[in-house]
Amino acid sequence: MLKFRPLQLQSALLGVLCLFSVFSAPSGYAEDMEIHGSNTIGAKLAPMLVEGFLNSNEQGPVRILGNGKDNEKVLIGDKNGSPLRVLVAAHGSSTGFRALEAQTADVWASSRPVKPAEVQRMSVHADLKGLESEHVIAIDGLAVLVHPSNPINQLDTDTLARIFSGEISNWSEIGGADQPINLYARDDRSGTWDTFKSLVLGKQYPLHPSARRYESNDQLSDSVSVDQGGIGFSGLASVRKSKLLAIADGEAPALKPSRLTVASEDYPLSRRLFMYTSGGATATLAKDFVDFVLGAEGQAIVSESGFVSQNPLAVKPDLGDSVPATFRLLTQNYSRLTVNFRFSEGRTRLDNKAQRDLKRLAEFLNRENRTADDLLLIGFADQQTDELRAQMISELRALSVRKALSDLNIHKVSHTGYGHDMPVGTYGGETGQQRNGRVEVWVRDS
Repeated sequence: MLKFRPLQLQSALLGVLCLFSVFSAPSGYAEDMEIHGSNTIGAKLAPMLVEGFLNSNEQGPVRILGNGKDNEKVLIGDKNGSPLRVLVAAHGSSTGFRALEAQTADVWASSRPVKPAEVQRMSVHADLKGLESEHVIAIDGLAVLVHPSNPINQLDTDTLARIFSGEISNWSEIGGADQPINLYARDDRSGTWDTFKSLVLGKQYPLHPSARRYESNDQLSDSVSVDQGGIGFSGLASVRKSKLLAIADGEAPALKPSRLTVASEDYPLSRRLFMYTSGGATATLAKDFVDFVLGAEGQAIVSESGFVSQNPLAVKPDLGDSVPATFRLLTQNYSRLTVNFRFSEGRTRLDNKAQRDLKRLAEFLNRENRTADDLLLIGFADQQTDELRAQMISELRALSVRKALSDLNIHKVSHTGYGHDMPVGTYGGETGQQRNGRVEVWVRDS
């Protein structure tokens, strides 16, 4: 047996510790900023955004280290010759709220909107529904995944709910092979799970207890990709080697998540990714970081990460057979921008994302050397009792966006209303109304 003298033992231990420090962040440091919450955001997107933000100082490379805990990273940059440390902890959206409430997090990353009970609990510190606190950082499409050999190409949301509740348990029941369906789902702390439960299962369908639960989107997708009977759901950035299905909401056309369908939130399982901060009490560093994320440079990183950015892009859409001839004629010389204006309280009050999208639209016109004459706003209503009422609501919504653009010196934009025709979701229910009530933005082809 080898024996060490005290000094030799001390030197040996010091060497091991030095070696360990190369691969992990030393403990005991106070972080300058902490981001807690969603694995969907924290696994890849948040570290990329933090790295881009730190690099924008142009003061040296950014180091990314582990801290000995799963799903946590420490990013270290340089500011005026001193290290600037940022922790990203990705353990689920609900954990981020608890950290923000406890004031141990500067930023809460969430792949679902804040819940009313959380708004109430944080009301002594900040209004989490206010423009100062609620920040939409990206749009994601909840991807429904199966094995690459599965012949099924599309499902509607009701069939999807019946599958994940166990009512449909064999692929042969919906036109597939005669084999059992194996379920894969995110865990209870996940905002991805909260979104799936809200948009698909609702209050009617419980998740079947046989479902295998995952903390990580990537791990879930990898498991589905090697299971011929598997079906699961993840963030759009985690499709990897699995097969992506098109999804229909009721009688609306089935859509696959794409740059246009997700950014416009027409895709039935599209969702917003959020960062929440403590309003006026937010630290300067966190405010600067969120401003960077919401700006053009941050949104370019969002796109690079595999999520859908909010920087407007003109796309010539593939109009399906269900689109009326009058609408084809109206838009034949236009492309559609990847932005929809949506509304919060009432029928014409623009929500927080729309408030920022107005500025993005102004920046798009300036960047592309276009004018107000090149724009066309088309309003849509959710299902109404008669067509006249629907037409009035759709025109009022287009007018509200036109007025908001006028406040930004973009005057006399052409607008029209299209009633409650061309729904992108089921007529009834809260989510169908939210998605059908919209203003599309079209830009004249150059």
